[in-house]
Amino acid sequence: MDDNVASNTNVTSNDITNKEISFANGFNFYKIFWIFYIGCFSGVIVETIWCRITNGFFESRTALILEPLNPVYGIGAVLISLLFIKFEKKNNLFIFVGCMIAGGTFEWLCSFFQELVFGTVSWQYYSDTFGIFGRTSIVYSIFWGVLGIAWIRFIYPFISSKIESIPNKIGKNLSLVLCIIVSIDVIFTSGAVLRQQERRENIPANNVIRKFYDKNYNDEKLKLIYPHMTPVE
Repeated sequence: MDDNVASNTNVTSNDITNKEISFANGFNFYKIFWIFYIGCFSGVIVETIWCRITNGFFESRTALILEPLNPVYGIGAVLISLLFIKFEKKNNLFIFVGCMIAGGTFEWLCSFFQELVFGTVSWQYYSDTFGIFGRTSIVYSIFWGVLGIAWIRFIYPFISSKIESIPNKIGKNLSLVLCIIVSIDVIFTSGAVLRQQERRENIPANNVIRKFYDKNYNDEKLKLIYPHMTPVE
């Protein structure tokens, strides 16, 4: 009997130890990256389906050229996790209001950043009765609040446990590989959008990189990838 007790104790201790040493334990780099990556991908899927349901057709909702990812959703998922997971024991109203304010503010900042860096915007709410300075709206802020409750209560705990269950060596190596790929994609995509801005300013394609973008990612091609992206006059 004592041997069995000792054996059970060892198993329990080992289980706890294995859980504690997970490559993605807590909010370290690996956990944050996986939340970001999953948010980027799932956001594109959800918005694509939403477009099909509400508009009756499929339309590109990606923000990167090489992968079906939208960093806005990824950063949003990380932001909500970092700010509100510690308040998971608070009531739903608290989480709803907090995520509503945080999400709306984040959307406003994303629109401002896009305009500042790339001279374009991808969403505008100037004609919306509930718009807030054209960059976000009360309606979409409410969506952020509802999504925040679902994320804190159900989605994050499930995703977090699945991430931590990945074997450490595989998880670390895969994280680094995906991180490099995403970084390359961000740089590549930024180049294409900045080159489009140069074309609007009549800057000639006087080097190999500009010629490559003009040939492979001209205005028509970018319009298919970013159907709602418009230059700011």
